[in-house]
Amino acid sequence: MPLRAGVLTVSDAGSRGEREDTAGPAVASALAGAGFEVAERALLPDEEAEIAALIERWCDREELALVVTTGGTGLAPRDRTPEATAAVLDYPVPGLAEAMRAAGRASTPFASLSRGLAGVRGRTLLLNLPGSERGARESIEAVLGVLRHACQQLAARRARTPGDGDSDTTHAELAAGPPE
Repeated sequence: MPLRAGVLTVSDAGSRGEREDTAGPAVASALAGAGFEVAERALLPDEEAEIAALIERWCDREELALVVTTGGTGLAPRDRTPEATAAVLDYPVPGLAEAMRAAGRASTPFASLSRGLAGVRGRTLLLNLPGSERGARESIEAVLGVLRHACQQLAARRARTPGDGDSDTTHAELAAGPPE
């Protein structure tokens, strides 16, 4: 069973129909090529509350294994995707964001200006990618090799109950893959 993913493009101009979204389709194509089912796609303006609400819905109600955003990670005052993501994260996964920025720096020094985050909400992995098609493609390709494992690890994680003291996933559970 393929892991389900969502791709959210954040762009004021795109949401008004003034610019074609090429980054979202590029990311969706890369994910599909890696065996993910892209179950959700959306395009929103740079509105922090709207971004956070959709991410929450995709994680909590749609139970997606992976949510990837493109856009809104730069230095412009309206770029609020990292703040929206941080507001809904349970915990960060900085190594993924670092890997994406490092891959981008191989093409342009401006990749260092990306404020994109990576982290986890519940059993969902969240990634913020740049809004340009090239930047988004380079970023997703930089981490594509570890995404399936990360999502399987989250899916296999036992639901934590207070006081049970047994919230770690065993190696056997990871090797077996996600629960059916």
